[in-house]
Amino acid sequence: MRAKFVFSEVLQGLRRNITMTVAMIITTAISIGLLGSGLLVVQMSHATEQIYLDRVEVELFLTDDISTNDPDCAQATCTQLRQDLAEAAGQSSVTFVSRDEAYKIYQQQFASDPEMLSLVRPEALPASFKVKVDDQKLFGELDREFSDRTGVQRVRTQADLVDRLFSVLDGIRNAAFAVALVQGVGAVLLIANMIQIAALSRRTEVGIMRLVGASRWYTQLPFLLEVVVASVVGSVLAVGGLFAANNLFIKDVLSDLYSSNIIARITDADIGLVAPILIAVSAVLAAVTGWITLRLYVRE
Repeated sequence: MRAKFVFSEVLQGLRRNITMTVAMIITTAISIGLLGSGLLVVQMSHATEQIYLDRVEVELFLTDDISTNDPDCAQATCTQLRQDLAEAAGQSSVTFVSRDEAYKIYQQQFASDPEMLSLVRPEALPASFKVKVDDQKLFGELDREFSDRTGVQRVRTQADLVDRLFSVLDGIRNAAFAVALVQGVGAVLLIANMIQIAALSRRTEVGIMRLVGASRWYTQLPFLLEVVVASVVGSVLAVGGLFAANNLFIKDVLSDLYSSNIIARITDADIGLVAPILIAVSAVLAAVTGWITLRLYVRE
């Protein structure tokens, strides 16, 4: 009987303050949707980082004397470099590329451009070590450790390219989180106002219930459940909006980048993973805000 009464009170409260309820649902949906967007960008950033770590290499170009006189990397200077690179923490493979192999690779890359082929002779290309890394931080470490080593002409990393890409992704993520925070503050204020208005409109019946022995928790529970229900509805709408936006817009807008494997895909599975987090955050935020408001402003 008590559960039925609380349920009916929640429904009546939501209907009685319909404009406030709708405003709270919309605000919650926007703030939770933006929070979800930020979390999805974080997931995409991690997946994209792995894509680039699988592709990006650190290249150590060797001096002309090694490139000319040691095509098999059999002499002491070259073998010591290879051994030290192989022992470096964070590397997954070390490959020696001789001058002749470098020229063959160059010919393959520019096979359709005779003008470019005519610009470079074999002796212009140095031998090198190509190092695949598992951690982006290793770029700088290899540069510092090997750039001044005997036999090394220069070290080339693609850290700047990777850093620029991730700075863009981080900027999008931070912007989404910032707007979500502002919207979240608005949602919190709406929750507080909604509870105060609901309590004011029902203060007579709450007072009667208190006179006949109802506990404060029992009389305040419907107010708390109202804001939780409205917040959960808003978060569910936000999750639905993320699914819709991803399938109707994002996939088309980013299709070229996806097909070129420049950035990782945002999948429905990714949204499914963050959905419980978003709904839980929304419910907890509403419950905590509602409880604090009841403690501070509702004394029945």
